[in-house]
Amino acid sequence: MIVNGWQQQHIEIADRAFQYGDGCFTTMAFRNGHLEFFDAHIERLKWACKTLYIDFDKWSELERCMVNSLKSTADCVVKVIITRGEGGRGYSPVGAAQPSFIITQHTIPSHYSLWQTDGIKLTISPITLACQPLLAGIKHLNRLEQVLVKQALAQTSYDDAIVCDTQQKIIETSVGNLFWYKDNVWYTADLSGSGVEGVMRNHVLAVMQEKGLECRVVKQDVSVLFSAQELFVCNSLMVLVPIVSVLNPINQQRKDYLFDQTKQLQHHVQHIINLEAMKI
Repeated sequence: MIVNGWQQQHIEIADRAFQYGDGCFTTMAFRNGHLEFFDAHIERLKWACKTLYIDFDKWSELERCMVNSLKSTADCVVKVIITRGEGGRGYSPVGAAQPSFIITQHTIPSHYSLWQTDGIKLTISPITLACQPLLAGIKHLNRLEQVLVKQALAQTSYDDAIVCDTQQKIIETSVGNLFWYKDNVWYTADLSGSGVEGVMRNHVLAVMQEKGLECRVVKQDVSVLFSAQELFVCNSLMVLVPIVSVLNPINQQRKDYLFDQTKQLQHHVQHIINLEAMKI
């Protein structure tokens, strides 16, 4: 672990990340000697810092530390956390003037490659997300809702769960952003009130636009998924993963899906990732 440029295993207990979850983070894939979508991840971190009024300005140092830490390193997950640092009285951030950054490395989950090929089964989470437009989109450090989602998922036999907001509108899954397909149109959730604006989600939207595929950003009830023809979930680590089936645990309604269109998208997205890696 690297904290503010130094290899160490400790962070001050007074840091506001620990005290209040006062900060933001991103996770990116390092594969084939290349940090995938690095610029997009940094731009999202900058957006999050601006949203949270964290005056972080050590972007060059952060990048240098990341690059140095990955020398002679195999494929891995790289997580970057930016905190407001120490200081302030209670919730007030006044006096916290020196933000911190933390870099950690982790193993890429081995089951993601199998998910990409075979797809996964979803349920619908009983946990809903609060609507908070001031924080929507960013990956801030307050993740208790997601912890509850994962706890509930662990009590089932499903790979992942669809998560809605308190109005029962589709937002995301426990691991990524959700897309669904019906009658030649793709759809994905409006994230203006809840959820995370994933780097891979934005990349997929760009690929769809480039390929002339219509995609609508919508607020829709979870019931629409049971008339959809295909679904997939995506994030920066697992890229695109097809959905085999969805079960509504309340009424036991189940829908099975094809993933012909999803497979084509997988190919397009991976092709661009490979091209970007070759440029380095």
